[in-house]
Amino acid sequence: MSGSHPQQSRSAPQDVAANAAMGPLVFPTDVSSLFTLLLSFSALRDWMKLAFLGGLIELCRRFLLGGYHKLVNSFFITACFEDEDASYEWMMVWLSKQPSWSKARNVQISTSSLASNATIVLDEEPLAKSSRKLAYLPALSASYNLWYKRRWVTITRVQTQTGWYGSKEQTLFVSIMTRDHGILTSLLQEARRAYMVAQEHKMCVYVSDTGNVWRHVACREKRSMHSIILDPGVKDILVDDAKDFLTSKNWYAERGIPFRRGYLLYGAPGSGKTSFIHSVAGELGLDVYVLSLSRIGLDDAALGELVNALPERCVALMEDIDAAFTSGLNRDTAPPLNTQDPNKPQPQGAPPAPPTTSRLSGLLNALDGVGAQEGRILFATTNRYAVLDAALCRPGRMDLHIEFRLASKFQARQLFSRFYLPAQDPDTMLADADAEEGTASVDSGYDSGEERASPPASPTVSASSTEVPECEKLRFSGTSHQTRAPKLRRRQIGELAVRFSEAIPEREISMASLQGFLMAYKIRPFEAVEEVKAWVEKER
Repeated sequence: MSGSHPQQSRSAPQDVAANAAMGPLVFPTDVSSLFTLLLSFSALRDWMKLAFLGGLIELCRRFLLGGYHKLVNSFFITACFEDEDASYEWMMVWLSKQPSWSKARNVQISTSSLASNATIVLDEEPLAKSSRKLAYLPALSASYNLWYKRRWVTITRVQTQTGWYGSKEQTLFVSIMTRDHGILTSLLQEARRAYMVAQEHKMCVYVSDTGNVWRHVACREKRSMHSIILDPGVKDILVDDAKDFLTSKNWYAERGIPFRRGYLLYGAPGSGKTSFIHSVAGELGLDVYVLSLSRIGLDDAALGELVNALPERCVALMEDIDAAFTSGLNRDTAPPLNTQDPNKPQPQGAPPAPPTTSRLSGLLNALDGVGAQEGRILFATTNRYAVLDAALCRPGRMDLHIEFRLASKFQARQLFSRFYLPAQDPDTMLADADAEEGTASVDSGYDSGEERASPPASPTVSASSTEVPECEKLRFSGTSHQTRAPKLRRRQIGELAVRFSEAIPEREISMASLQGFLMAYKIRPFEAVEEVKAWVEKER
């Protein structure tokens, strides 16, 4: 027994240590103790080694990848083109003219009016029956490679959805394998020239979207000034004034005068105000920016932003300016109160309620405020000239006021003559040799937005060409659109035009109504002269 006692005494300290180890774990009170405790776990040490090694590898990978991209990008020049900018259209037209584009394997097919008017339009057969033009567009999120002046070019078009209303924005990326910025400049100049050639006989129209950005909506054929029939001297006054303004930038700068010009066209509906603006824009080679003052969500700040975003050389159009302000034409008039309960919760994810419409004071500040755009030509139309605020009509905002009156006998005679003259005849073939104005193949004002106020009367024409019972006859309002008209001598047309104008009372009927009447007798000039008196009495 004595031999076993020392063995028991030697194991006592070990038991105490084991019991101490199995006792409650004391949390370290300092950082060093915590670090020592963590390192005491072998599994944790292994995980920390793996994490450190993985982080080091990822850091090296990112460093090498960043260096690789930086090295590769040093040999490329990348340009970004937003669809809201004119340069985007330049590049799309330029791309359509590249021989390699016809071999593209991934394209987007489009028949939209915007694509057919302003982007890549395929050549169609002359006798194509489809009314829509077919266009090839670069497919979204796809890259195209081509050569330009022995440089490798990569083109990518992407589309993103932004804004409360889910508006879509498109961006074109062009990467050129070169370090010479002159190549990019040459490409832009070539694209601009190609666009100008494609739009030589067209006029582009822009409107503002809900994000207060100007968007290209369409391109229209330029309307010749000869297609507008006004009283002698009216066209010359405005066109000459606008041309002189566009060439007088230095004169304005030397005298400290803001380089802006405004024209107010007022008069009866259907007298040709909007059509005249269309023609003037084509004559000056300027695009038209339509500013709708009654657009929902357009407040004073948004109005100023849109006006300031106008390009230097353009035509800004504000139609029916007298009816644009729901709060009235007085600068002191307060905007209408918001009857909506402010405490009413809005639906989740819904766009915010549109702010109140702009007031006249906001328009005045936008037109000639400190930040107002210079170089633009402003056209405003109204049917109620007397109700406009004097501050809006003063020089500096509306420099030249032109009245558009109802049709005169002179205008009626010119309209009739051009309506029935052969299309290949020059303007000098008019029966009236003493006409002081250029003449037109179509009337002024008929396609304006105001002709609804005086709709033309159209006779009832039977659609049946055979004898059928009266109860079975199908009738409709208007006339069939035939293309052949009787061939008349110039003297005959002149005599008929005089007779026609004598039946038209002075300043009682709009030019839009006259054209509407003649459209019903498109190939029947004699019947038009015979029935015009009855039509005038009906219009009265």
